[in-house]
Amino acid sequence: MADVRGVRAAWAALVVLGLALAGIVAVTTPWRALPPGAPEVAADPARDFTAADIARSQAFDAALSAPAYLSLALGLVFAVVLVATPFGARVVRRVPGPWWVKAVGGVVALTVVVELLRWPLGVWSETYLREYGLSTQTWLSWSVDRLKNTAVSTLLTALMVVVLIALARRFARWWIPAALGAFALTLAASFVYPVVVEPIFNDFRPMQAGRLRDDLLAMAGRDGVPVDDVLVADASRRTTALNAYVSGFGATRRIVVYDTLLKAPENEIELIVAHELGHAERDDVLSGTLIGGLGAAWGVILLYLVTSAGAPRRRAAVPSIADPRAVGLLMGLMSLAAFLSGPGQNLVSRHIEARADVHALDLTRDPGTFVAMQRRLALTNIADLDPDPFEYLLYSSHPTAPQRIAAARSWALRDRVPEP
Repeated sequence: MADVRGVRAAWAALVVLGLALAGIVAVTTPWRALPPGAPEVAADPARDFTAADIARSQAFDAALSAPAYLSLALGLVFAVVLVATPFGARVVRRVPGPWWVKAVGGVVALTVVVELLRWPLGVWSETYLREYGLSTQTWLSWSVDRLKNTAVSTLLTALMVVVLIALARRFARWWIPAALGAFALTLAASFVYPVVVEPIFNDFRPMQAGRLRDDLLAMAGRDGVPVDDVLVADASRRTTALNAYVSGFGATRRIVVYDTLLKAPENEIELIVAHELGHAERDDVLSGTLIGGLGAAWGVILLYLVTSAGAPRRRAAVPSIADPRAVGLLMGLMSLAAFLSGPGQNLVSRHIEARADVHALDLTRDPGTFVAMQRRLALTNIADLDPDPFEYLLYSSHPTAPQRIAAARSWALRDRVPEP
């Protein structure tokens, strides 16, 4: 049984850290990318996309929705089973060896179960990606990628679970070192991700010397963002989609463009990179990582409070979090927490992406190319041009293409630039 003072201290820390986290997010999130007074332009898919474009987008979204929602539901049901039944404890009990071997073996076994259940749904989704021309993978390469992704996530989950159990075996108030560790792990993972995890899935090379590379580096120089190079990822071996992103911070910060994007007009590539420079200039990855670290610490404290209550442990047949049989309960609670926090993360992300769009427009002063680029991205990637509210809340980390185009027109009207 958890000590009463420890529980009270955890509640106090949960409230204080929660209020601090909410305040930081409220203050740092750019809730309005354009200044007050900028003319409002309504997002209208029919203005920039044909009826055939919209119909194709809707058909693609409808095709992918069934396997996506089924996969989500299956994951949630499995998490509830781990939290509300002794299934996880029974699986771990069958694993031989010392406690840490049982814990790692339990994570692997439970992950294998849920991934086997989800595998047919992944095949279903991949079939549609091929039908619509977005996937260039063979079934072998697709399977290898999926196994790699599962291995990485399993390794991280096993690390977190083993550390939590080890701390619970050593400290009565294990939430204190665990919260500090969660913050540090989030920071470390974001820093090393570009040089450790990304190369598992893609090969990267410096952008070929030439006018485009020189123009991009010159634009970064004008923007005051130190960029040693722009990297190109060999994304074409698995997709025809267009994308670019910034990852890491400090010594591992990098701007990456898909090799598929190099087929686009150079002025559109420059505008996309200008958007990524907006993220780099604002240190969005670093600030997002710090906020994510605080969120992880808050989640650990909440985890302590939930597992300190007798009812969850009784339902899961877990005598103590210091027992390896707690693996299933911990995994289930972490899965539910990730699902519940997703909409909030997406909300903040959409506003940050909108700010980066405005940065790109300020830097290039070319809303016409911005609109053309958004059309190209939306049509090539078969983006959902008008998602339903639930899907938008659940999955959309970026504004829709019509919303981004409408923002560009607002920017043009504000700056008295010809409206595209």
